[in-house]
Amino acid sequence: MAPTSTHQVLILSRHADSYRRHVEAAALPDLDIVSAADVAALPETAPRSDLVFGEPSLIAQVLPRLPAVQWIQATWAGVEPLLNPALRRDYLLTNARGVFGVLMCEYVFGYLLAHERRIVEKYASQKLNKWDTKAPGTLHGKTIGLLGVGTIGAALARTGKHFGMIVKGYTRASRDCRDVDEYFHTGEEARFAADLDYVVCIVPNTVATRRLIDREFLAALPARAVIVNPGRGSVIDHDALRAALSGGRLAAAVLDVFETEPLPADDPLWLMPNVFVTSHTAALSLPADIAPLFIDNYRRLVSGQPLKYRVDFTLEY
Repeated sequence: MAPTSTHQVLILSRHADSYRRHVEAAALPDLDIVSAADVAALPETAPRSDLVFGEPSLIAQVLPRLPAVQWIQATWAGVEPLLNPALRRDYLLTNARGVFGVLMCEYVFGYLLAHERRIVEKYASQKLNKWDTKAPGTLHGKTIGLLGVGTIGAALARTGKHFGMIVKGYTRASRDCRDVDEYFHTGEEARFAADLDYVVCIVPNTVATRRLIDREFLAALPARAVIVNPGRGSVIDHDALRAALSGGRLAAAVLDVFETEPLPADDPLWLMPNVFVTSHTAALSLPADIAPLFIDNYRRLVSGQPLKYRVDFTLEY
């Protein structure tokens, strides 16, 4: 994408005002800014925008009305709405990466520690005035399996090592995280699952990852295993998961994302005692974290450098 003398960015997000303040404060050269918090409030000048910065779900709704767009910076890691084959793909797409590691570690290890230390059970005993002497567990020596070892997976692997865990990674091809003790790839799902205490799902939503956790994968897990999914709802066959949880073939599940959101009120997962539903809040896109990604990439754009975190439409991430 060749730099031009002046650019116009459309900021399209529910947090457009906050993003706009961050971008304006950066005093980026040769940049005009228009913004909207929803598609109904799209400014009249929006079609002139050659850049868009915002939420993929909103951008996908208006992309056909933005003929000048050459680069879109998503505020999310996931860009599924923009991968719709009915939408044009004649632009550069970059997503949010490298900013969710801390939040994801807090989320995942918060629940892992709660499980080992029996926090819910101890509190329930407290409310009954019961002196509960059952010993807690420990993460030390336990095995965590990471479905996906990108930037978030690498942060989780590093934190796992801090707690003295054995770390296993399942990836498409990469093997470059030094905190992963053993790698597994396509076709090795059962071996990967065989001795895990915890499995954390952080793969992107692609053809290869949809229903990756199916009946066969769940059957390969030990009954003591806990599944944590803060990544993509599509990675789990939820019918198979419900059966495994209700049948005692899985210890617990911590579920942040689902294929249908909100999770329907009549879904049995809500009432299962070994399930925690966290309503897609594991690692929110905060303007203070995400705006610097756009600012850095814009500076790269105007200086003719490659943009960071480009999405490959073929690979779907």
